[in-house]
Amino acid sequence: MSILALDIGWGTTLAVKTLVVMLLIPLGALIFGYVFLFKMMAHMQSRLGPMESGGFHGWFQLVGDGIKFVQKEDIFPEKADRHVMALAPFIVMLSTFLVFLVVPAGPRIVVAPLDVGVFYALAVSSLSVIGVVMAGWASANKYALISALRATGQLIAYEVPLVLAVVGVVIQSGTMSLQGIVLAQRDGAIFGWDGIGHPFVLTQIVGFTLFIVAAQAELTQPPFDMPVAESEIVGGYMVEYSGFRFLLFFLAEFGTAFAFAALAATLFLGGWALPGVHGGAADAFGPVVVLVKVMFVAFLMFWARFTYPRMREDQLQALAWKWLIPIALVNILVTGALKVVF
Repeated sequence: MSILALDIGWGTTLAVKTLVVMLLIPLGALIFGYVFLFKMMAHMQSRLGPMESGGFHGWFQLVGDGIKFVQKEDIFPEKADRHVMALAPFIVMLSTFLVFLVVPAGPRIVVAPLDVGVFYALAVSSLSVIGVVMAGWASANKYALISALRATGQLIAYEVPLVLAVVGVVIQSGTMSLQGIVLAQRDGAIFGWDGIGHPFVLTQIVGFTLFIVAAQAELTQPPFDMPVAESEIVGGYMVEYSGFRFLLFFLAEFGTAFAFAALAATLFLGGWALPGVHGGAADAFGPVVVLVKVMFVAFLMFWARFTYPRMREDQLQALAWKWLIPIALVNILVTGALKVVF
């Protein structure tokens, strides 16, 4: 991440990069939790609590919830595997941390500009299920174990359409580098007009829709929240967690939502690119542009979360294998054919 032209050692650079990425997870979780979970849902469902609790427009609700979780006792069941159970939320957090390493926020603002950034991001995003399985098994609770098995099956089903949805973007851009994909959209043209570049959402609207649906399922958010269904399995793999470790799962969920929204904004909406802005100005405005696009994508994701009821397990699997995957394959064939022709 070469933002400033300073001659600093690799150790200092690594420490700065690590600190920035680590701050992104709680910051993203706080932004999404406040804007969408407390405010947007409160307006849509006429909930008074998140709108009135302290200060202007109920801003203290999120702070109060954080204080509540931190002061709670960290409890382990008697028959639980304490070490595995304690480590599980950190594994889930690590998966989110690794995704942010390759997401660019400007021409020079990226921690690790990998040539296979797309492959890397999709690979590490699936590591969170390991932490979920660890939490479910180590809790010594049958509901937690059932939840972990549900989450595993859901990940296997929706990881396929998530990857296939991105293949069309890779075909159009001709690269697997996230930075390269942004540049391809910035420097592209629509029927010869390059006023706004060529955001891939215009030609990959099918892939964009598939990505959002699959990401929703990867996050286990409604209507795909079978692994944490309170009415069926009493809260899922987090049922035996309390205090700070429960808060870590909450931060990981919303931090991962931020990461998937950032990936969607980069792959389909042009990322940090802004028409007519180049060089140092792009580095200055890039993070703001990315944040605006991330909030738009997140709005779509949370709108679905607050609108649709939970699906049955068979409906979830049928949606992935009978509909999303075939549609994604057709999208790849059409994109490849058009790429060859034009």
